[in-house]
Amino acid sequence: MARGEGCETYSAPATLLQPNTIKPDDRTVKQRAARKNLSVCSKLCYAIGGAPYQITGCAIGFFLQIYLLDVSQLDPSSASLILFIGRAWDAITDPAVGFFISRSKWTKFGRLLPWIVCSTPFAVASYFLLWYVPDGNLSEVGKIFWYLIFYCLFQTLQTCFHVPYSALTMFISTDQKERDSATAYRMTVEVLGTVLGTAIQGQIVGGANSPCIHENDINASISTVNINSTQYNSNTSIAQMKSAYMMAAGVIGGVYVLCTIILFAGVQEKEDPHNRKTQKPFSFWKGLKLVMSHGPYVKLIIGFLFTSLAFMLLEGNYALYCSYTLGFPNDFQNILLVIMLSATLTIPFWQWFLTRFGKKTAVYVGISSAVPFLILNVLVKENLIVAYVVSFASGMSVAAAFLLPWSMLPDVVDDFRLKNPESMGHEAIFYSFYVFFTKFASGVSLGVSTLSLDFAGYLTRGCVQPEAVHLTLKMLVAPAPIFLIILGLILFKLYPIDEEIRKKNKKALEDLRDDVQNSQTDSNELCSII
Repeated sequence: MARGEGCETYSAPATLLQPNTIKPDDRTVKQRAARKNLSVCSKLCYAIGGAPYQITGCAIGFFLQIYLLDVSQLDPSSASLILFIGRAWDAITDPAVGFFISRSKWTKFGRLLPWIVCSTPFAVASYFLLWYVPDGNLSEVGKIFWYLIFYCLFQTLQTCFHVPYSALTMFISTDQKERDSATAYRMTVEVLGTVLGTAIQGQIVGGANSPCIHENDINASISTVNINSTQYNSNTSIAQMKSAYMMAAGVIGGVYVLCTIILFAGVQEKEDPHNRKTQKPFSFWKGLKLVMSHGPYVKLIIGFLFTSLAFMLLEGNYALYCSYTLGFPNDFQNILLVIMLSATLTIPFWQWFLTRFGKKTAVYVGISSAVPFLILNVLVKENLIVAYVVSFASGMSVAAAFLLPWSMLPDVVDDFRLKNPESMGHEAIFYSFYVFFTKFASGVSLGVSTLSLDFAGYLTRGCVQPEAVHLTLKMLVAPAPIFLIILGLILFKLYPIDEEIRKKNKKALEDLRDDVQNSQTDSNELCSII
């Protein structure tokens, strides 16, 4: 008779079964230890995967506006249109990509990693073409369409990289402490990525600075000889700037590919056993309704929406502010580099701080610490030493703004899992909508900034800007960000997950996972005995 058929029992000496007997408490400890194990190498490889998004995002955030205005020589209104539509399109694609990822089937490489790898070569190609200036005979409208097409294409392909990469946090470990540690590694590397992006783009482009145009060179009353001479020198320098931007794009594209290879080779995507047991298919609208009706998630993203908008306003206008208002056109890339280096050095401090005092306390202290330095930044004029000191201090707050949202988002997903035990697999939607709101804030900041400069009378490549432009830049790098930071911190008071609730959720989830694994282990042991 076949094994296990009928009601027969298999009689075996008790001594043969005793060595395999494991106490439930011992088995639970071993299961939890196995789930917690995440090597330093795996954390580093995971963290390196976050660098491409920050490198390209930093280059675009700090330099695309000034590139469109001074190198491609678009009107400020046209540049504003490109930046706003590109960011809006980028934001719209996030929820759609998140839904498609959540419905993707698991492969031998996982569900998220194939999206990351397959999108990389196309993203690099579109990024390179974004920094290419079309033929000089192309009309203003033609240039607008060129940059819109490749900006939107790159943002879409980068979404196919960044959304699954962000959601990967939930699949490298099920332990909150390990995820927080991996997130700290990731944020450190991502800030280093912004440093690298600033260094590559700033140093290569800074070595080919285009000369500014004095107002009397534009005046129609000057001699034809002077006009021709100025035009010749300007065209020569513009050609050097074009080559410099394309060279920087090529270097950044190479780094993008290298980081993707390291991520794929060093990270193993793991499916949560609790998800595997309870996950059911769901429609887009049902998943969206569930996610957006989860109170802690909504309160978290609203609070960080305003603080993110504050730092994006600062990021998008600081290069122009340093160049024109502070009068440091040859030093602004170094000032930006100091901010990012400071942020890199202080991320370990904020990781310790949130572990010691809690994540909500870290939010209040870390983000609000930027306020006095933003005020000092506009009160002190044309002092390079003060500018460097303020930049270093501001970098500490930038580090907190980098680390804390991504450290707190997994806690919200865990809370959702406990309150919706029959609806799993929404991780990509949670992360995609968070990315959506941050990108929306970025698009609003860039659009508002460029339109404000247009209304103020910004002169493309002008050596001297009107006083209204200086006032506008001051407003965009200090009063507006400070107001948004205060508003965001007030709204963040409504966020309900404090340290006590987080620890309760952690224990409850571990108990659920233990129950699932114990039932599977018992079934396997029973089959082996029978």
